[in-house]
Amino acid sequence: MRIPAALIALCALLTLADAHADEPFYKGKRLTMVINFGSGGPADIEGRLFAKHIGKHIEGNPSVIVQNIDGAGGLIGTNYLGEIAPRDGSVFGHLTGTSWRCANNPEVFRVDFLKYEFIANQPSTAVYFVRTDVVPGMHVPTDIAKAGGIISGGLGPDNAKDLLIRLGLDMLGVPYRHVTPYRNSAVARLALQQGEINFFSESPPSYRAVVHPGIVKEGLAIPLWHDLAADRDTLSASKQVEGLGIPPFHEFYRTLKGALPSGPLWDAYRIITTVNGTMLRLVALPPGAPPAAVEALRAAIVRLASDPAYVDEVVKTIGFVPDYESGPDTNRRVRLGLAVRPEARAFIADYVKRGSR
Repeated sequence: MRIPAALIALCALLTLADAHADEPFYKGKRLTMVINFGSGGPADIEGRLFAKHIGKHIEGNPSVIVQNIDGAGGLIGTNYLGEIAPRDGSVFGHLTGTSWRCANNPEVFRVDFLKYEFIANQPSTAVYFVRTDVVPGMHVPTDIAKAGGIISGGLGPDNAKDLLIRLGLDMLGVPYRHVTPYRNSAVARLALQQGEINFFSESPPSYRAVVHPGIVKEGLAIPLWHDLAADRDTLSASKQVEGLGIPPFHEFYRTLKGALPSGPLWDAYRIITTVNGTMLRLVALPPGAPPAAVEALRAAIVRLASDPAYVDEVVKTIGFVPDYESGPDTNRRVRLGLAVRPEARAFIADYVKRGSR
């Protein structure tokens, strides 16, 4: 019996379809990673290290290119990912600072941020430093208690960086004037080097790679404290600044004041460090991205953590290995973590309104 040609063709098509279905989602594709801050800052330093190594761990080995889209404290790049970028898995974001923006003011996102596909989150901290020429001279960290003429810089009135800078100085009772927004941390850092501002903070990648070997070792500034590890229940130092001899804020405060911090400003500080510190960096795909893309990227991030080449380069560059947390429950964990009590949001909103002084 002769088999009809049409049936033979149909079988061939089905076989070809099955073969394609078995192929890795990213085989033969190019993947674009959006960094929502400009080049030279901590988000860019860490993000480019991630992009350099992640491709070889994604099944199909796609090429990975980086696109910096900065502005509005990271919001422009984040909105681009959700609103304009293709939703076919070809574009994902290595986003910084968006967790607090969403928790505190979700209305600024043109696409509901909670609908993004969260691939991984990474906890982090920030190191605070001051120029040594601040009157009457900053020789040791506790000299900040007698500082006059502090001019701090930030990335936007409701940015977590700005709020934590202001909250820390207010709790310590240090008079200051806050200047914001700078386009990104690299621009603000340059402003500090030029004397336009004299107080700033940076996350460990840029602190270890740029601030410590340059600004601090050259005697232009000294470190003061770092944000404690992000945990609602305990007070502890961050592992990302081990070996630098920089205390967490609560210990620095106790050194100056003789007791641990407390009160509404401390409560606001704890809320922000918990949200922002736990999820300072988020790896995400746009809403509605293919499940196969989500699974491929999550699996790649798990493999990245044990890549000797990646570990060696990040330790040499930023002094620690970023702890990306990724798994099937990542979406649930991130979305729950972005919830802040209405009364806390109201207090912080009022604090933001006081803004620069």
